[in-house]
Amino acid sequence: MKIDLAYGRTGLTVDLPADRTTIVEPRFVPGLPDEADALRESLRNPISAPPLTQWLRGDDTVGISICDITRPMPSARVLPVLLAEIEQVVPRDRITIFNGTGTHRANTEDEMRRMVGDHVFENYRIVTHDARDTASLIAVGHTTSGNEVLLNAEFVACTAKILTGFIEPHFFAGFSGGPKMVMPALAGLQTIMRNHGARNIGDPRATWGITHGNPIWEEIRDSALLMPRAFNLNVTLNKTHAITAVFAGDLMASHKAGCAFVHDTAMQAVPRPFDVVLTTNSGYPLDLNVYQAIKGISAAARVCRDGGTIIAAAECWDGIPDHGQYRQLLEEGATPDAILARITEPDFQMPDQWQAQIQALIQRRCDVHLHSSLPDEIVRRTHL
Repeated sequence: MKIDLAYGRTGLTVDLPADRTTIVEPRFVPGLPDEADALRESLRNPISAPPLTQWLRGDDTVGISICDITRPMPSARVLPVLLAEIEQVVPRDRITIFNGTGTHRANTEDEMRRMVGDHVFENYRIVTHDARDTASLIAVGHTTSGNEVLLNAEFVACTAKILTGFIEPHFFAGFSGGPKMVMPALAGLQTIMRNHGARNIGDPRATWGITHGNPIWEEIRDSALLMPRAFNLNVTLNKTHAITAVFAGDLMASHKAGCAFVHDTAMQAVPRPFDVVLTTNSGYPLDLNVYQAIKGISAAARVCRDGGTIIAAAECWDGIPDHGQYRQLLEEGATPDAILARITEPDFQMPDQWQAQIQALIQRRCDVHLHSSLPDEIVRRTHL
């Protein structure tokens, strides 16, 4: 039977034996008939919060946190509705949009235009966060586990903070969206490094669909709760990136409601572990590089037997990539065990170590292969 895989912008069709193939995918939820109307309705009747126009004050300075290019968040469709509501109370010159890059690279102008739309790009002030620019950060407190929280100082200075994002299961933070749009999205490198450290990544509770008890998610929650006056606007998406539901209002209450919806629609039980698992990273823009493709591989590992095989189809038009330290970590370790030994040294810290650690842990259990647009010699440098 022929299966169409989400791969890059064009997709990839594979022919598989029908009698030996089980298809595991999220329950398809149709897109909302009128996304803009659903967004307005949610902003005007939010969860555990007053309507956005009542929550805002005329003298507010508004900071809006948005996802970067590595996420399929439809900001170009969400922001016009959100901004129209805000501007009923707060003038445009008091609104700033913050591109929540975390430790990722800055986005190009072309990427930014695709992310937010030409009108928003040309008419609103947009700040790209830089986790490595210590001069742009401010300490706002500590998590209950003791992590010092450094955040984008300009965002912290905004009197009203609006977090936008989409909710999906996350491979070590439980779920995306909500508080993740504060940390790691707008956090300093030091804070992110400790949160994503080897001990936390290695915790069995730091995985798909788990929040409470997950040390990574709990630090993310604590960091976001250090922000007074934060309003949340999250959406859920189907495989065509249509909006299927909107959750707005109180940060934790609305995110919890969205996570419950995603748990019921996106996470599927399987009868047994499989010998071979074929996976993707959901196509463009999520499969832009090998680093991001580890997320799809991590999902496959949850249903692959020990000693089984994972085959990931990810276009990787952005390479391994060359930016960041992920490639360096992989190339300096001769084997997955060698990579893990280095990462788990008591004083070792390097950006992107979390992705290399997760990959190496999977490769201890499974044989992992990558189908991509990259030359074979490049892929082999990543031990795939």
